Amino acid sequence: MNTVIRAALAATMVCAAVQGSAASPAPATAGRDITAPGPHGALAGTYMAPAGEGPVILIIPGSGPTDRDGNNPLGVTAAPYRLLAEALGAEGIGSLRIDKRGMFGSKAAVPDPNAVTIADYVADVEAWTEAARAASGRSCIWLLGHSEGGLVALAAAQRTPTLCGIILVSASGEALGQVMRAQLRRNPANAPILADAFGAIDRLEKGERADVSAMHPALQQLFAPAVQAFLIDLFRHDPAELAADVRIPMLIVEGGEDLQVPAGSAAPLRKANAGARYRLVPGMNHVLKQVPPGDAAANMAAYAGAAQPVSPGLVAAIAEFVRRQPLAGR
Repeated sequence: MNTVIRAALAATMVCAAVQGSAASPAPATAGRDITAPGPHGALAGTYMAPAGEGPVILIIPGSGPTDRDGNNPLGVTAAPYRLLAEALGAEGIGSLRIDKRGMFGSKAAVPDPNAVTIADYVADVEAWTEAARAASGRSCIWLLGHSEGGLVALAAAQRTPTLCGIILVSASGEALGQVMRAQLRRNPANAPILADAFGAIDRLEKGERADVSAMHPALQQLFAPAVQAFLIDLFRHDPAELAADVRIPMLIVEGGEDLQVPAGSAAPLRKANAGARYRLVPGMNHVLKQVPPGDAAANMAAYAGAAQPVSPGLVAAIAEFVRRQPLAGR
């Protein structure tokens, strides 16, 4: 399977320098498992309490079978969410990282993890927000959406009143169909399959299922019948339109070495919401690791780099943003 197909799969499949504070804050406590109510059973996550009156951030996973640590059986073992939570904890910031409904610790929540919509994920975010408020005593919770999780965060911001604000990391400002076309087109080796791929995307954008039985095996996986209903739902959401309606503090973060959602992809979000703050983290890739500029091999190796910390620039940007808000820790 070629590199761009693999990147497209990671982006779509489902089963789906900032100055710190002068004094070092006390670290957050070690994590503990908590649950929230799901449709048929419990949703599962790991909560790390903040230090003192510190804020709490709910981390919404990216696409596909991505677990609460940010790992994915499609080839990601870098544990970016766990390492981010630990790095934020060292800054006194609490966190809650979660397993999606129907997957991993949340397997009992629904029988089929593919039978899901963005609205379903938003409902889960609402349940998790209340669980985080109960665990922390905070009046509001921050959302951090990574990649596809950014779309969920934007949708949740429209209907969840107990949010302090949202943080979008490696989130595209374009609808998914456009993102997929760009990813596939980026590699000339994909030329023989582009017509089939774009035809499938066109049908899904119209709300119609695509017959992929005669397509390249990589496309059969990318547009598998089991995930087409979710893809149809995803294609209906325009991130920029959602961003325009956000009325709470918003931070947009891009990585300078992100191969899946390249820097500049969030431009429509920034245009739609002039009040949003923006940070470009030089050297950060899609799994939130610091990598050498232009080194594709090192970039891809970082997807398995569980021993490699997340980008310090990302941690600093998040910490500075949440601390500057008046409701950050209340």
